[in-house]
Amino acid sequence: MTATALSPSNNCRLKSQIIPLTKHLTKTITTAPFHFTKRRSFPSFAIKNEHQNKTAVPRNPSKIPPLVVVGSANADIYVEIDRLPGVGETISAKNSQTLAGGKGANQAACGAKLSHPTYFVGQVGEDASGKLITGSLSECGVGLEYVSVVKGNLPTGHAVVMLQADGQNSIIIVGGTNMSGWPEKFDDEGLKVVKNAGIVLLQREIPDSVNIQVAKAARNAGVPVVLDAGGMDAPVPRELFNFIDIFSPNESELGRLTGVPTDSFEQISQAVLKCHEMGVKQVLVKLGAKGSAFFVEGEKPIIQPAISAARVLDTTGAGDTFTAAFAVALVEGKSKEECLRFAAAAASLCVQVKGAIPSMPDRKSVLDLLQSV
Repeated sequence: MTATALSPSNNCRLKSQIIPLTKHLTKTITTAPFHFTKRRSFPSFAIKNEHQNKTAVPRNPSKIPPLVVVGSANADIYVEIDRLPGVGETISAKNSQTLAGGKGANQAACGAKLSHPTYFVGQVGEDASGKLITGSLSECGVGLEYVSVVKGNLPTGHAVVMLQADGQNSIIIVGGTNMSGWPEKFDDEGLKVVKNAGIVLLQREIPDSVNIQVAKAARNAGVPVVLDAGGMDAPVPRELFNFIDIFSPNESELGRLTGVPTDSFEQISQAVLKCHEMGVKQVLVKLGAKGSAFFVEGEKPIIQPAISAARVLDTTGAGDTFTAAFAVALVEGKSKEECLRFAAAAASLCVQVKGAIPSMPDRKSVLDLLQSV
């Protein structure tokens, strides 16, 4: 969930070359500003293009249908601890950094670092945290034309990320501009970037009402939608399930949302059946060190073992890396089996480096790992 540290050594540094894709698609993307028909009490304005890093990966030079991520952006307080504190206990952290993150921003950064044209649609505040996030995404080559800065005193979303010595993490999020200030209704012009996408990624760190509008517009335009289950601890609205193509929870999210235990693969399969009953036909389950599984209603599941990492330093952002890498491979025309392997390789590389965006690998590193296993 976290991303680029303030240290210059953690910035995303990408070459301007895009590694050739195996399958070129033809759908184009408009770059019209993101327009809203009705706002709540917090007006916003688009980020100017001069914030874009001129040395980053060129976005969409061949008119390749882009990855469009609509979601959250956080400034995270990242603390390293030996263990979580008990009730009423105070402990000391070994280290602390302020990082740019949020599931939406992480996934957008990953798509760009994998050399696929990527746009981020989200909101930040008029504060230093907002500048940290947009600067980090710009360094990675993410298109920022559809990011809005919310005027007034509403702060950028933020979080506390507690990283334990074994690489596992616990996260507390504060919504800020991720949860407030969105338009009540998007107009057709505002949804053009979604309708012209190659694939759309959503998460649950922004209001369900926003996700529903975006998913509905994408579905009507024939654009596939992937919903990452990470975010708010609340049931997924049935209406949202009706407009998504792939639902992607981890095993704990799957259990919580379905009420079915997920301790064994048989139980996970039963929980997925619940998802099918709720209206989603394809479910991508992230199983951490056990790998992943892709379920299509009425078909045998595809199981992808994890690709072993030499060492695990930080699992923060591994799920976002997996989901984004899967989406990139899917929009490039790969089979589901190839998508799972590509995503597994990206996640394996991610956990070997601290931080989320700094740890997200480039395409060459992923392909090199796949050739070696």
